[in-house]
Amino acid sequence: MKYNMGTKVKVFIMTNTEKLLGLLQENNGYLKTADVAARGISRVVLGSFVRKQGLERIAHGLYMSQDAWEDGIYVIQARYPEAVFSHETALYLIHLANREPAPFSVTFKTGTNATGLSREGIKVYKIKDTLFDTGMIETRSSSGHMVRAYNAERTLCDLFRSRRHIEIQVLQEALKAYIQLKEKNIPQLMRYAKLFSVEKFVRQYLEVLLS
Repeated sequence: MKYNMGTKVKVFIMTNTEKLLGLLQENNGYLKTADVAARGISRVVLGSFVRKQGLERIAHGLYMSQDAWEDGIYVIQARYPEAVFSHETALYLIHLANREPAPFSVTFKTGTNATGLSREGIKVYKIKDTLFDTGMIETRSSSGHMVRAYNAERTLCDLFRSRRHIEIQVLQEALKAYIQLKEKNIPQLMRYAKLFSVEKFVRQYLEVLLS
């Protein structure tokens, strides 16, 4: 704490430890080296803080405090910022499914190297650049972390596109839950369905559910 010259206004200067503790609290017990660097804190200071606080290194550039809730979805997003959660995982994140799926599903642009995730058992989908951003939103994981996912209309189209690899019950229950939404957007769903070449299948299901 310091005083401005000629005044009695108190100026509070946070220590590096206080900054790091603040970052931990803001991010629900997780600490990213990118966030630390953005605050102008050196790796040496970070290393000392990690040891003193007993933080666990759970991925490259990502640490977790001992009392934090494990958030597998956020960890994947931190490791692969370019990933977007899709299919069954998107259903869960946008509250069209009640249970967290296993394994998780992510979508990347065609040509992205995601071999590491595939080896871990994560479902990896690829799509061309022109369709990648369609319906992409930011939402919160169950532990409160911001992650990227697709909205309801895009997710339903993804499920129809991958219907040979998706349990029919998952698709049916997702559509039923979508129909009950107050904020559903049927015109947008049909635009997406045409864009993703599943218009025929979406229309057939909707005719049954809305009749």
